[in-house]
Amino acid sequence: MSIIAKNTGGTSYEPIPAGSYAARCYQMIEVGTNEENILGKTKFLHKVRLTWELPTELKVFNEEKGEQALVLSKEFTLSMHEKSTLRKYLESWRGKAFTELEAEAFDITALLGVPCLLSVTHKVAKNGNTYAEISSVSLLPKGMECPPQINPSKELSFNNWDQDFFEGLPDFIKDKIRTSEEFVAMQMDAGMASDPTPINDDEEGVPF
Repeated sequence: MSIIAKNTGGTSYEPIPAGSYAARCYQMIEVGTNEENILGKTKFLHKVRLTWELPTELKVFNEEKGEQALVLSKEFTLSMHEKSTLRKYLESWRGKAFTELEAEAFDITALLGVPCLLSVTHKVAKNGNTYAEISSVSLLPKGMECPPQINPSKELSFNNWDQDFFEGLPDFIKDKIRTSEEFVAMQMDAGMASDPTPINDDEEGVPF
C-alpha cells in the first residue's frame, strides 16, 4: 500500500528523488486489522507500517533541529504467506528465501536498525501530485556502507503499547489504528479493568 501525501491547500511537497539509497529501518507501527475493499471484495487485513531513514539525504525542516534525515514509509499486510508482499520484500532484503519453518512466525521488530538498499520510484496521484514510493528493499551491496542510525528506533504494537508515541503520530495513522479490531479490543479490555463488574455478595445469587 503506497503512502500518499494529501493536498492540504497550497502546502508544497517535494518528493524524494527517484533512485537507490542506503537506508535503515527505524520505526515499526502495528496498524491493526481493518476492513478493505479489494477488487470489489471485502477483506479484513492486518497491516503494519515500516519506516526507513535515508541517512545520506539530509534536509533542514526546522532550524532548531538542524539537518534531519529524509524518511519513507510503506504499509504491508502482516503475513508471511509465500505470495505475500511482505515476505517478498524480506527475502530480497536478507538476500535469501525463508524456509517454511522460518516463515511460520517472524518477529518484524528484528528489522529495527537493519540497513538495506531502498529503491524509490515516482508515481502521480489522482490529484496530479507526484509522490515517492518504495518499490523494493534489498540487501545492501557488498562494499556499500550505510551511515550510523540517526533517528532512535521506535516500536508500537498492541502488545507493547506506547501512548505518548501514539499521540505523536499523524492523524491519518491514528485514525486508522483507532478503527482497527485490535485497538477496539484493547480499549474494551482497559475499560473493563478500570470499571470491573461488582461482585454479588448475595449468597442466594451464587449458582453453586
